[in-house]
Amino acid sequence: MTRIRLFVLSAVVLFSFSSTALAQETVKPDSSLWNPEVVAKLAGSQVGFQNWAEGGVNTFAFSVGLDGKAERERSGWLQKTTGKLSFGLVKQDTLDFRKAEDLIRLSAMFNYSGVGFLDKLHPTIAFMARTQFTAGFNFEKNPLGDGRTPPIKVSDFMSPGTFTQSIGMTYQAKPWISQRVGIGGKETVVMIEKLRPLYKMSLDKTVRLEIGLEAFTDFDKEIFKNVFLKSTAGLFAAFNKPESPDLIWENVLNMKVNSWLQVNVEWAVLFDRDVSERAQFKEIFSVGISYKFI
Repeated sequence: MTRIRLFVLSAVVLFSFSSTALAQETVKPDSSLWNPEVVAKLAGSQVGFQNWAEGGVNTFAFSVGLDGKAERERSGWLQKTTGKLSFGLVKQDTLDFRKAEDLIRLSAMFNYSGVGFLDKLHPTIAFMARTQFTAGFNFEKNPLGDGRTPPIKVSDFMSPGTFTQSIGMTYQAKPWISQRVGIGGKETVVMIEKLRPLYKMSLDKTVRLEIGLEAFTDFDKEIFKNVFLKSTAGLFAAFNKPESPDLIWENVLNMKVNSWLQVNVEWAVLFDRDVSERAQFKEIFSVGISYKFI
């Protein structure tokens, strides 16, 4: 647990420092400035029972997160970088703490806006990286089939890590919705050798490279007063297997009670046949506090 705390704290401090540095930057060749935003989040829940005739399970859970973005316009190019860090643990009765949420996601986009048709249709270059902080375990079964009993380690930092790059065009129908289509590359990295079969990689290969078509939809809007919906959907179809594209659809419904208290509902759908033949689902409901650094 000490290693987990130090790693999370280091990542949070590094991300905060980097964002603050961007905010303090004032010297630009064309006088353009970064417009940064960093928000820290903390949520938790606790259920306890003592001599409770109806029974129940003592539970304690908490999660921490950091969302950041910085953008600027320069010489017709909109430059936007985003980052999302989240980590959560849960403890039930006499069981040890188990990981509930673990995500590192970074992205950068360069979007050109001009006149005429370039006012709505923008040439775009985009990058995205996704991994996790620490090890994940399967507590129910052994997917490696090597005879060990659960829990079985199935993931870790950069095992896997996924990286995508694309170049194409973005259609900006409204300020709150955009659609990007282009040619893209995807790299899947698994640093731990024994975990590579779980991601359909040979033991002697650290990286799997795929080239294909990429599409990305971004929706970010206040749908009701103090209720915000952010939804992104990414589709990648490799040229060598167009019949089984990868899909990740992520949604965050944020309801602001006041300036610091929020209710969040998050759900995600992931379909990647290199990981599982079936769709994967994740849902998080949290009530917590948030603090805007910048």
